[in-house]
Amino acid sequence: MKARRLTTAGFLLFGLRPAAALLADADAPAFPLDGYPALNYDFPHCRISVKSQNRKYAMIISVLNQKGGVGKTTLAVHIATALAQRGLKVLLVDADPQSSSLDWSASRVGEPLFPVIGLPKPSLHRDMPTIAADYQAVVIDGPPRVNELARSAIMASDIVLVPVQPSPYDVWAAEEIITLLKEASVFKEKLKSAFVINRKITNTAIGRDVTQALSEYPLPVLNSHISQRVGFAESAAQGQTVLEMMPETPASREILALVQEVMEMSHEQES
Repeated sequence: MKARRLTTAGFLLFGLRPAAALLADADAPAFPLDGYPALNYDFPHCRISVKSQNRKYAMIISVLNQKGGVGKTTLAVHIATALAQRGLKVLLVDADPQSSSLDWSASRVGEPLFPVIGLPKPSLHRDMPTIAADYQAVVIDGPPRVNELARSAIMASDIVLVPVQPSPYDVWAAEEIITLLKEASVFKEKLKSAFVINRKITNTAIGRDVTQALSEYPLPVLNSHISQRVGFAESAAQGQTVLEMMPETPASREILALVQEVMEMSHEQES
């Protein structure tokens, strides 16, 4: 039986040695890929072994996009807040060197709904099992570029949300993160990911057309869209969210609808 190779690009993308990609017979020993939190991956005539740890938390959600200014932090803090309001024990991890989530938390007056920690490290996927052991949900506010931090955040996650503004520039730029997610799925077969249309300007043609534009990519687009609303900025200035300051508004309803879809994604992953 001939030995075959996986596409080496996938392994190189995640910093692995090309030799680790060699596919051997089923009876051959597994290749250890240190630090990647998953179990054995079976391919035809081979097995790739990855170190794993028993998880004690429900789900890890990353908000990632290689393009800055798409509202990652806004979504991350609102998703974390919505999960906390559902009664889950939540941790928000700021993996962005710009520390926007930490700044948001520091501006809050009063008791926080959940802790926020800064961890902009490429070892995030290795550290996560220990960090998340006491929580039911973890939300990662990811870095704005495709780099080692983004790769680590993806490997730490169960669900990756990719916020996209209704702009042709955002649609064109999505290709990089799609490639990264595709490569990551080799190691994490159950990894779920989806686009989230964020900062949508209501009643405009571009707001309506962005879903169609994103359909060219293999990622689904969530039905819940988040519109451009001043309430998001007003609440952020006080270290809060629209869910706390203006719970009966359309902004809050949009966030709750989004989180419901994310919960459904999590349930699908578990089944």
